[in-house]
Amino acid sequence: MESFDKTDKDEVSVAVPAALNQQLLQHLLRDDEQEDATFALYYPSVGENRFTALVYKLILPEEGDREVHGNVEIYPQYFKRACRLAAQEKAGVVLLHSHLGPGWQNMSPDDIDTEEGYSPAALTFTDLPLVGMTLGTDGTWSARVWERQAAGYERKWAATVRVVGQQLHMSYADHLRPLPKLRNIYKRTATVWGPDNHRSLTRLRVGIVGLGSVGSMVAEALARMGMERFVLIDFDEVQEHNLDRLMGATVHDLGQPKAEVAARQIRHAATAQQVEIAVVPHGITEEAGYRAALDCDVLFSCVDRPWPRHVLNHIAYNHLIPVVDGGINVRFDEHKQFEGAEWQLQTVGPDRPCLQCLKAYDSADVATEQAGMLDDPSYLAGLPNTHRFKRNENIFPFSMNLASLEVLQFVEMVTGIAGNYYLGTQRYDYNHGFIRVHDNRTCLPDCEFTKGIALGDSVYPAPIGFDHSATDARKRQHIS
Repeated sequence: MESFDKTDKDEVSVAVPAALNQQLLQHLLRDDEQEDATFALYYPSVGENRFTALVYKLILPEEGDREVHGNVEIYPQYFKRACRLAAQEKAGVVLLHSHLGPGWQNMSPDDIDTEEGYSPAALTFTDLPLVGMTLGTDGTWSARVWERQAAGYERKWAATVRVVGQQLHMSYADHLRPLPKLRNIYKRTATVWGPDNHRSLTRLRVGIVGLGSVGSMVAEALARMGMERFVLIDFDEVQEHNLDRLMGATVHDLGQPKAEVAARQIRHAATAQQVEIAVVPHGITEEAGYRAALDCDVLFSCVDRPWPRHVLNHIAYNHLIPVVDGGINVRFDEHKQFEGAEWQLQTVGPDRPCLQCLKAYDSADVATEQAGMLDDPSYLAGLPNTHRFKRNENIFPFSMNLASLEVLQFVEMVTGIAGNYYLGTQRYDYNHGFIRVHDNRTCLPDCEFTKGIALGDSVYPAPIGFDHSATDARKRQHIS
């Protein structure tokens, strides 16, 4: 476990699985309208610019651990027990308590004294900074990380707290993620889901992994909706065969990075007053791409290979970042005549079935790609033309439909305007013109991804490494 007396990141955040958050609400929001407290454990999620505390286990108080008398008083043995358990699991300590008011909560002088007083011992026991969290009566969280400074300990406020299940519920610190000003330019869009939902949606930092046909259209849609923060992850460049499907690309863009073209299109289409775009010319399978993804609140998986999907599956559960994924399959008969097409999409994360259990990729293919076989012409030449590694045909309208459906899954997960947050696995059958919905699928009992919920890379290492395809792309682009 890496040691942190400081996060050394521009932003801090906290994430909580929805099931664990429900336990917290039941414990902290008391019927007798008194404040309460509990400890919990967290593992770190370390992105390029963000440190996130992943809360994974509660340490609820036992008899004699605290006294509730309007406020709550925590006794020393309770804190020592939390530190001991954290040290055993190589985790960090979280102190959570409630306030008797709605919305984002600041700290009282007593709150500050308590958390600052616990910070030295928590860091000494665990090599991780103390995290403090405060719950409002409406379920809104505020949070901070206590970093060691030369003169003692200082709090660093979390910009966001995300609760991740079938719904993605966000709590924002307005001074760090300011409320967007509602503008006439997207008045009709905001009217559909309401101003509060619009503010929640547009303050998210959204990552798009793969800026090909589907990814470029997702980017366009989000920009026009008013999204303010984008992370664009793709190592590939625009080639001639992309021009019939790549949103905004022209012959003048040949050889240019797809992520740069998408960034330009976002700036042209954006309805937000200000847009922040990070362009990452790496694969999600590489360290730089992986760390950039961990800065995001939501990820769109617009990739067509198994290894990137495997990495994104890991991130969705271990790092509590929901992933909206989709793929297109076009079928031909033995005479190479069009036979049919389907595209499937799903959003994965806690309380949802994962990509591997949904068979969105084959785990055996991950090892094949990691070995570089999918970039080896001699290996590919030996496969039949009908093999899945050779099926990459697509047309602009197919990609447009899939991109639209992916954005709608994202909107529903955040806003719930359809009434359920979860739209299941959707499969569009082009030949028959209808969508099959599978909302009762679950992960297999021994699924390794559901076992890793909120564990970061502390238990299951990040499945990244040397990517042959990304390396070849940088050689073509003359990038070292």
